[in-house]
Amino acid sequence: MSNAPLMPKATAVWLVDNTALTFDQVADFTKMHPLEVRAIADGDAAQGIKGMDPISTGQLTRDEIEKGEKDPNYRLRLGESKVVLPPAAKKKGPRYTPVSRRHERPSAILWLVRNHPELKDAQIMRLVGTTKTTIASVRDRTHWNASTLTPMDPVTLGLCSQIELDFEVQRAAKEKPVPAAYGGATLLPASETTKKEPEFEPSEKKEDDLNLDAVFAKLKTIGGKKQDDDEE
Repeated sequence: MSNAPLMPKATAVWLVDNTALTFDQVADFTKMHPLEVRAIADGDAAQGIKGMDPISTGQLTRDEIEKGEKDPNYRLRLGESKVVLPPAAKKKGPRYTPVSRRHERPSAILWLVRNHPELKDAQIMRLVGTTKTTIASVRDRTHWNASTLTPMDPVTLGLCSQIELDFEVQRAAKEKPVPAAYGGATLLPASETTKKEPEFEPSEKKEDDLNLDAVFAKLKTIGGKKQDDDEE
């Protein structure tokens, strides 16, 4: 816990206006300079600042104030505040890479680009602590040292852990769209099922098709001729 109360200047304004504490006592409690506390009392400083009661927040008690008012040499003790502040969120910045490993980052980038093309630039940046410009130059082979770059595993180089690499690869795999699988035969579209079939039209009789009437007539002629021969 900090040794200074919440909103020190507002607390000093309240103590100056509502207690008989000395400037030194107020300055010691609020961690301010005594001259600044005097300027508050004279109205030269903290104009427009509303005083904050340290008793309501549990940082000071009435008994503590009374002890200070009775003894100018007494120093007020800060109580535990009833106001709980949320912990400050840790700011996420680019991964720090030791100077001795920085020259190996392009090799690690080349390894990731070749072995895990599904990774996005932001993921590679998190893994090896590089910039998007460097990644683009390695991809396009425009890096100043592109001719001598050798793909190297970033885990082996110590730029990231295997757990971090696996996590980013799994995340990229989940975000990658899955191609639609073949689901078997499907119904034909309506345009096919409702299409009218062409009406059957008999083809014209070919020239070599047999003429039945002519065949029967010829058979009849042959039969009559044979009968005449028999009668003779």
